[in-house]
Amino acid sequence: MLIKRTQRQRSDAQSRGSIAESLSAQGGGLDRRTFLRRSGLAGGGLAALSALPTGGVRKAEAAMAGPLSAGATVKKSICTHCAVGCTVTAEVLNGVWIGQEPSWSSPINRGSHCAKGASVRELVHSDRRLRYPMKLVNGQWTRVSWDMAVNEIGDKLSQIREKSGSDSVYWLGSAKMTNEGAYLFRKLGAFWGTNNTDHQARICHSTTVTGVANTWGYGAMTNSINDIRNSKTLLFIGSNAAEAHPVGMQHMLESKEINRANFIVFDPRMTRTAAHATEYVRIRPGTDIPVLYGMMWHILKNGWEDKEFIAQRVYGFDDLRKEVEKWTPEETERVTGVPGAQLERVAKMFATVKPATIIWCMGQTQHTVGTANVRASCIALLMTGNIGKSGAGANILRGHDNVQGATDVGLDIVTLPFYYGLAEGAWKHWSRVWEVDYDYLVSRFDEKKQMETPGIPLTRWFDAALLPKADVAQKDNVKAVFVQGHASNSITRIPESLKGLAALELLVIADPHPTTWASLAVEAGRKDGVYILPVATQFECTGSRVASNRSMQWGEQIVKPVFESKDDLEIIYLLAKKLGFADKMFKNIKVENNLPVAEDVLREINRGSWSTGYCGQSPERIKAHMKNQHKFDLVTMRAPKDDPEVGGDYYGLPWPCWGSPEVRHPGSPLLYNTNLGVMDGGGAFRPRFGIEREEKLADGTTRKVSLLADKSFPKGSEIEDGYPEFTLASLKKLGWDTDLTETEMATIKKINPANPDAVSWSLDLSGGIQRVALKHGCVPFGNGKARMNAFGLPDPIPVHREPIYTPRVDLVAKYPTLPDAKQFRLPNIGFSVQKAAVEKGIAKQFPLILSSGRLVEYEGGGEETRTNPWLAELQQDMFIEISPADAADRGIKDGGWVWVSGAENNSRARMKALVTERVGKGVAWMPFHFGGWLGGADLRKNYPAGTDPIVLGESANTITSYGYDPATGMQEPKVTLCQIVAA
Repeated sequence: MLIKRTQRQRSDAQSRGSIAESLSAQGGGLDRRTFLRRSGLAGGGLAALSALPTGGVRKAEAAMAGPLSAGATVKKSICTHCAVGCTVTAEVLNGVWIGQEPSWSSPINRGSHCAKGASVRELVHSDRRLRYPMKLVNGQWTRVSWDMAVNEIGDKLSQIREKSGSDSVYWLGSAKMTNEGAYLFRKLGAFWGTNNTDHQARICHSTTVTGVANTWGYGAMTNSINDIRNSKTLLFIGSNAAEAHPVGMQHMLESKEINRANFIVFDPRMTRTAAHATEYVRIRPGTDIPVLYGMMWHILKNGWEDKEFIAQRVYGFDDLRKEVEKWTPEETERVTGVPGAQLERVAKMFATVKPATIIWCMGQTQHTVGTANVRASCIALLMTGNIGKSGAGANILRGHDNVQGATDVGLDIVTLPFYYGLAEGAWKHWSRVWEVDYDYLVSRFDEKKQMETPGIPLTRWFDAALLPKADVAQKDNVKAVFVQGHASNSITRIPESLKGLAALELLVIADPHPTTWASLAVEAGRKDGVYILPVATQFECTGSRVASNRSMQWGEQIVKPVFESKDDLEIIYLLAKKLGFADKMFKNIKVENNLPVAEDVLREINRGSWSTGYCGQSPERIKAHMKNQHKFDLVTMRAPKDDPEVGGDYYGLPWPCWGSPEVRHPGSPLLYNTNLGVMDGGGAFRPRFGIEREEKLADGTTRKVSLLADKSFPKGSEIEDGYPEFTLASLKKLGWDTDLTETEMATIKKINPANPDAVSWSLDLSGGIQRVALKHGCVPFGNGKARMNAFGLPDPIPVHREPIYTPRVDLVAKYPTLPDAKQFRLPNIGFSVQKAAVEKGIAKQFPLILSSGRLVEYEGGGEETRTNPWLAELQQDMFIEISPADAADRGIKDGGWVWVSGAENNSRARMKALVTERVGKGVAWMPFHFGGWLGGADLRKNYPAGTDPIVLGESANTITSYGYDPATGMQEPKVTLCQIVAA
């Protein structure tokens, strides 16, 4: 049980005289395991405390956490694991991190941590960290100096560029970087001359970003974990928050208890989250759209939809209705396995017990129909008017501490920072921000066409290395991969990636740990051409991060980088310097001893991020929030308006935080909320797809339909209807251009001398257009309708499509995957693969559906957390969950060793069986955090000496198979087929 250190000191004697004495009275000495077992804490509960003498329970007292040791200082950073955004309070003495507490004043974690958060100090102190740069020489890991490593890497990159072009190098960044690091990594890609720059969002929430942004404007969580405390119905689909986001789960459970809220869980597996459900709905993996449409069928049949909301704020409802009407209770049950009566019960709760929220994570996004899945959830919210309101919304839980921020700052293959895209206008905007000639940036690319073409998704880097050159739409195949903070075992089709590793001319791994990139590269037969660079953890760096709810937080450097580790920012600078463009890239960023100043990087971000509203989040404002955490309300996350430092702000200034920092916009805690004024955090749907659309009617004629809101607007708006985005021309039309200052007008004219009227709210570097729109109570981007019909996507109305490898071959003819097509520079042959699987009878050879997910003890690819002794002790073996019926049919015993074989590449993996009713008959489940084994072989010998993780195991992605979302390149680790036999 976590208690404040000062409380512990004051009541030390009392504490020892109660709990310890009561336990010791049971006889025998106590080790840690015995204590946990006897106290009941090992099971996650505190029930044992009720059996203790009353002296063991003391009255709660307010207290301030403080350093225990004389001369120590307290520093704050952010937990480096999931994106809930928990603050870590560190006690530092003589440059050593000697103590840790969760932040009692943080409105997010309120003095609590999960197992991972409670053990983060070990990430810095670990004796299994990389200590110095290394390279593979004749199959042996050899120590080299930083100078040698950077010089040799830079020379090889330049050689590859000369021969194969700038696109032949793949730059794989990280959600573990700060905003500043991720932004500079994307900027590095731009100055190198490629859009082949990606990070973890590709494999977790790229489908969320695309699906949500194409529905109502921005691709992010609309509300916050704290706001879920206001919900009366919580619907989880593809989220196991109890394990993936445990501290966030506390807020959700309090909503359940305080509001007596409905707690509905859609999941193929009886998860720890489902254990809390008031209604658990077991669905077949890969049937999210049918089950949501089945729910909507009942909503429409009973007239439970929000008709006024739809009329005022939604486009395409009639198109959507036609698709929903196909999903009768009978068809829905045939496809999903969910009885109609249960879905009707759920539909009534969701539509009538409001506010209601949908909470999702990777269980919904990691599919070939991931974008369509996300869209279906958004449509359910629109249909019931559960968006833009407190307690409602799309509460999308992100998996890494800065995956939201890294996405926002443009570490992506489809856009420059802040979703400006890749068109010429976007490049010209950033050339103005960076103060470099646009023509110079063009010259860095193999050709201008490639500059404006999305890159290759990280899910397919090895295909780009292995496919015939003619199939890869760039000058040459991928020849080098520079990966800084991303696991290889998080990517599907490991047997194919092994071939890709062997084909590369250069592999550079920059990370606190060697990761499975190193062990698999050796296993692939590489003897040279591999470098490992030791990177500092985020606790050894300074900078900002953005939590799931869009709140920005500042992390202080707790201790200096250990051993020879370097900050991400320094490594990026050294590379840019070696490659010859550091002077241009860091023109407006101060660099001290080769380390770019994080605050300066954030200020550059502020100067260019008008489209997303990072423009108001200055380092000074964010640091003030960290200093004054205790002033922010637990539920609203707002500070008192009369506070001199953070008055009226929402915690972390959740974007959009409009205007320059001097405007002091408070942030937007709930997106699209018309119940508040814009300067109070209110907003509207973003009309980013035009202001009207021509539709064909049944008689062959056409009509034009407005895409602007109808009689709906934020509180206090001077325009009481829908309106397009603001430009200088629209300000002139309204007579508001006179509100611009001379300086603002001069900047606008400089941006587009030929036609200043065309300069918009997102391109105006002065911030004047935004400031004037805010002054008149208007949202700078306009006021439009959300789209049920997202014209422009592969499926404008979401359509159910069976997984590539489905056990229900009888449904493939009616619900096939999309036709083969060229996407993201590569062929997507999912249709051909699905067709072949049906023809070859793969479902008979591999009759079990295999899905994967997260454990509370580990995170991501797991190298970092499986190296932590406190976490490694908790989960020591890779395993697969199998139902009692399937286990009995195969003679498999609980805890026994099994072989799992996959549908492709003759893949197989050896692990332990967990026989459990968590999974239904015909379904198996694996955690995705393990690595270091391959096909039953232990690869511990492949790691540099002393850096191997404590716990190794087979990777789930050895078994996963082909399948990619056409809109994003998302992989499909949530549905494939397998067979399991006793080993």
